[in-house]
Amino acid sequence: MAQKNTYREDETYEDNFDIRHLLLAGAYIKKYLKGMLVAMLFSGIAGMAALVSPIITRKVLDEAVPAGDYKYLAVLVTLLVAVFIIMVIFATIRSRMMVNVSQNIIYDIRKDLFAHLQKLPFQYYDDRPHGKILIRVVNYVNSVSDMLSNGLINVVLEIMNLIFIVVFMFIVDVQLSLVVLCGVPILAVFMFWIKNKQRQAWRDVSNKNSNLNAYLQENIVGARITQIFAREDENAGIFARLSGNCKKTWMKAVAYSSLVWPGIDTISVFVRAAIFIAGLILFGAGQKSLGTIVAISSYASRFWQPIMNLGNIFNGFNNNMAYLERIFETMSEPVTVDDCEGATEMPKIRGEVTFENVHFSYEKGKEILHNVSFRVKPGESIALVGPTGAGKSTIVNLVSRFYNVDSGRVLIDGVDISKVTLKSLRSQMGIMLQDSFIFSGTIEDNIRYGKLDATKEEIEKASATVCAAGFIENMQDGYATEVKERGSLLSQGQKQLISFARTLLSDPAILVLDEATSSIDVQTEKALQQGLNAMLKGRTSFIIAHRLSTIRNCDKIMYISDGGITECGTHDELMAKHGDYYHLYTAQMDDIA
Repeated sequence: MAQKNTYREDETYEDNFDIRHLLLAGAYIKKYLKGMLVAMLFSGIAGMAALVSPIITRKVLDEAVPAGDYKYLAVLVTLLVAVFIIMVIFATIRSRMMVNVSQNIIYDIRKDLFAHLQKLPFQYYDDRPHGKILIRVVNYVNSVSDMLSNGLINVVLEIMNLIFIVVFMFIVDVQLSLVVLCGVPILAVFMFWIKNKQRQAWRDVSNKNSNLNAYLQENIVGARITQIFAREDENAGIFARLSGNCKKTWMKAVAYSSLVWPGIDTISVFVRAAIFIAGLILFGAGQKSLGTIVAISSYASRFWQPIMNLGNIFNGFNNNMAYLERIFETMSEPVTVDDCEGATEMPKIRGEVTFENVHFSYEKGKEILHNVSFRVKPGESIALVGPTGAGKSTIVNLVSRFYNVDSGRVLIDGVDISKVTLKSLRSQMGIMLQDSFIFSGTIEDNIRYGKLDATKEEIEKASATVCAAGFIENMQDGYATEVKERGSLLSQGQKQLISFARTLLSDPAILVLDEATSSIDVQTEKALQQGLNAMLKGRTSFIIAHRLSTIRNCDKIMYISDGGITECGTHDELMAKHGDYYHLYTAQMDDIA
């Protein structure tokens, strides 16, 4: 039986738009309000210049041409050219100013969004595909920037333009102006009908694009796994379905958006036809001049132009509201792990770590740690062992305060870590994870990542201590070797050795090794042991390792199970108990044998 291709859909949102999103957007607009007002003034001047031209045309047809006054005609034509030049100059200046404002808004939103993402807890990234986060920072910000700058100015300008056109129309002729306004109620009914359909359609487009981007990013990162398991055809099927969903929702949204312009245009055609019919009847009766009819017809055309422009802006507004929601939904995501009010700097750490009745859960009702208490003396090495998912990594994450405890306290040197600044706490800690992340750049840059002022000699010494200097110096450019995204040119073991050097260089007071040697071969690990001993000396350390032979010499071994510490002692003490640790250790040794 063929496997059904499935992929998690994007988050759903309430139908009613949250006004807080517009208020947040207003903060970015306010910063550049002065420039926007100047641009609006220039647009107003260009618009007023354009509105003068029908009156000049009327004088040409009703006065200069019938009288054969070529001098007067030359003056009027010169005025028309001058009006056109003024309109082009001010419109161009306005356009350039708004490009600058738009790019500044993009910069500010993207900068703040990225800064906020840096502060969000691990849980946020655990719950969301990274592609869906990426599309918000890049694509969505680009999409909404024009709406927040040009869009808002154009709304005001087009409304002002519409008012001026109506005033000029009524100055020229009241009766024919009323004919023009007869189409407005019909337009209002039409726009009200299409508004909600458009907004929901573009929300669907946002969802489907987000799903497609997330799946694409996931498959680029996992390309090797795809080929290992020969999943190309299945993945292509999933991608085709997601891409088809994007196409389907896009076509539906475009279908609704495409109705706006023809709808307005159709109404305007009927109105202009009514003007000519009424105008010809009145012209035949001698009540209207040809110049008046042509002028009103010109104003009628201009009258519907800002309405069409407002329709296009309305389209863009509906299209981008879904993106705006996504952006500010992300920026409104609470930073659950942050400095508390009045947080102080963490003093220089000696290394005493205490857990007092700590309870913790990732999900409500599913407690990982239950009433955990222990004390670690400065300089002690603590090994955490136990079954997968028992809470070993959770304990070290709480020491580093990557999560907040549900209740109880975590203290370092008697100081509650929830009361100190995160930077002052984490800057004194070194954390080595199983997945050693390597950034794009040189090997030297990666080792220096945690200590930007480190000298070349310090980098080389740290690398030599952890047995990384050998392979680094054998590379073509040594420490200046460029490594690609996620260190694609390096083996997993080499990545871990570079991470060891990076951690050692930062000279942490508390060291956390979470499966830090899992990708290093046994021979290299034995050579590395001397460097590890140097790293551990004088530092409080927490070591999580499935190879139990590597943690035999730790000062304490804690067996984590059933939400707490079921056994604690040295290797010899725990082996003598014949408990959980004994069974785990002997089973592993039997497997090796």
